[in-house]
Amino acid sequence: MSISLKDLQYRNITTVILMPLLGIYLSFFTPLKKETAIWTIAYYFITGIGITAGYHRLWSHQSYKASSVLQTYLALAGAACFQGSILEWCRNHRTHHRYVDTDHDPHSIQSGVWHAHMGWLLTKPKTRSLKVDVHDLATNPIVAFQDRHFGLMALITGLLLPTLVSYYFFDDLRGGLVYSGILRIFFFHQATFCVNSLAHLLGDQVFDDKHSPRDHVFTALVTFGEGYHNFHHEFPGDYRNGVRWFQYDPSKWAIRIWEGVGAAWGLGRYEGNVVEKGVWQQKARDLERERAKLDWGVPVEELPALRWEEVEEMVHGDTGRKLVIIVGLVYDVEAFIEVHPGGKAVLGAYIGKDATAGFEGEVYAHSNAAHNLLDNFRIAVLIK
Repeated sequence: MSISLKDLQYRNITTVILMPLLGIYLSFFTPLKKETAIWTIAYYFITGIGITAGYHRLWSHQSYKASSVLQTYLALAGAACFQGSILEWCRNHRTHHRYVDTDHDPHSIQSGVWHAHMGWLLTKPKTRSLKVDVHDLATNPIVAFQDRHFGLMALITGLLLPTLVSYYFFDDLRGGLVYSGILRIFFFHQATFCVNSLAHLLGDQVFDDKHSPRDHVFTALVTFGEGYHNFHHEFPGDYRNGVRWFQYDPSKWAIRIWEGVGAAWGLGRYEGNVVEKGVWQQKARDLERERAKLDWGVPVEELPALRWEEVEEMVHGDTGRKLVIIVGLVYDVEAFIEVHPGGKAVLGAYIGKDATAGFEGEVYAHSNAAHNLLDNFRIAVLIK
């Protein structure tokens, strides 16, 4: 498929390709000071939480409520990540949830890993996504202000601020710009993009397999807990992505801390019983798929019917069939009689007879494996 110049998204190409390439080039000529490295990592977390706990869990899914002070911090932190305004980001994300894995999904994994990861950002969509409701965000004064002034806010918080901090405290102007600014943005871009690509490709579908999202600890580690994506798509209104206490999810821990100091409230939590029902339903589907791979013999409803007289004729006639009756089914044990664990004579005594009582405990209470082995030998249903 050919792409013309008018199809390109030049702003996105600049921020996700050209700017990182410049940063990587400059890093070859810019020593990394230990202090700058520590500041870069710290600022990575300070700003990244603005996307995961702010753009995503607060504004896209309204999984909790936040004070104006906390919202302001999250709006500034999110802007520092160069991923567009809250309004723009949430519109895309709500569209993704509503139309996941379809042509209207902005970054559908069905269009390939490259497209889902970052290709969708570089060209204008061929299929116009259907509209989703973002009225609640458009009327939020903090969201609206950030949307109007996003470019300036992103430059100040994403590049100027980390550079000045590094310059003022560590006398490292270039290091601040290259590492704390440009490359921090680049690495967090790639981490975020993994939610669109790896989280729909790598891992387990614990709660439902109707759509592509998956749970994987690796994706969670690089995305502040956003890698438990199968849970998230099933329960998007939950403030947690890692619902288990031991799952790595710094975003949920941050939200819980904010709740503790009164900056957040109304944390969305799905009832544990509802969550576990999803787990067991998916396990049942997985087990049924595994069960379907096994040979369970000819289904009973597909077996022919034989009368007693016909069974006796087959046993005592010229064919000399080795047939026994167990719970109304006719079994041909010719292939098993010689290796019967109880001996040939024991099984042979029931040829042409109803062996139900003996099989079920009168002689020996046979194991589950013995019941399963019978599946291979049934040939008919006995009728009167």
